[in-house]
Amino acid sequence: MDSFKPLRAALLALVLGASALAAQATPSAAEGKLIDTLIQRVSQMSAMVFVRNGSEYNAADAAKHMQAKYDHFRKELVTAEDFIERCASRSEMTGQAYKVKLAGGAVRDANEFLNNELRALRQGTPKP
Repeated sequence: MDSFKPLRAALLALVLGASALAAQATPSAAEGKLIDTLIQRVSQMSAMVFVRNGSEYNAADAAKHMQAKYDHFRKELVTAEDFIERCASRSEMTGQAYKVKLAGGAVRDANEFLNNELRALRQGTPKP
């Protein structure tokens, strides 16, 4: 007689249940608000140029693109960091990293730039 059989069955059920929940994950209300705020913040960065797949886009167009990708992948995201990684920092089609051209001409990876913006939002730092 296997005395661990009920325990293994319970653990298997727990793992399968957790997997099912993860498959239907969506950001919490707080994370969703952070994502929305980050997209809004990007839309107002008129002095910057966003480079996606070698083409340049203004802030409003970049924010629209991020919003469309967020709407599409929302059920696969849990955190604002997930949003940046999946929707705002690289092309799903080409795998190329997005870039941000700052007003002074410096170019940064969008992932790094947006994670810095997110940290500022989480710390309550107002937009410069």
